Amino acid sequence: MSVPMASSPPANGGLRTTFWVLQILLAVVFGASGVLKLSAPIDELGKMLPWVHDAPELMVRFIGIAELIGAVGLILPAATRISPILTPFASLSLTVVMTLAVLFHLTRKEFSAVPLPLVLGVLSGLVTWGRLQPAKIHSRRRERREAMLHNS
Repeated sequence: MSVPMASSPPANGGLRTTFWVLQILLAVVFGASGVLKLSAPIDELGKMLPWVHDAPELMVRFIGIAELIGAVGLILPAATRISPILTPFASLSLTVVMTLAVLFHLTRKEFSAVPLPLVLGVLSGLVTWGRLQPAKIHSRRRERREAMLHNS
């Protein structure tokens, strides 16, 4: 006897691929940015990012840590399917960081610095939505449980 599954139908392959491409691109950008903010001397970093001179070094390093952890969170939970719900939480966190970056640059009237965090924030927000709804990644445990129910 077969038990109907209550879960929603899986997203098509193209949609899943699109979200994977977005996740990988965002992970590369945020990972590189995080490593740079963590490892570069503040004076060198200030040549590339002028706002760094006006921010406490601890804040700059903290932003680097947040970006690096977010980059890992975009890939690792989804790829291993171990706690894949962490992936949309990572992308949501990066969306918040980018929203704060946009607001920071707007308050400083650094309008030329707004487009990049705005685009990255929108893309990470899109990943949040996609991984919570149409292209959700289920954990290995859930898939095994559903397969057992289906085969019963």
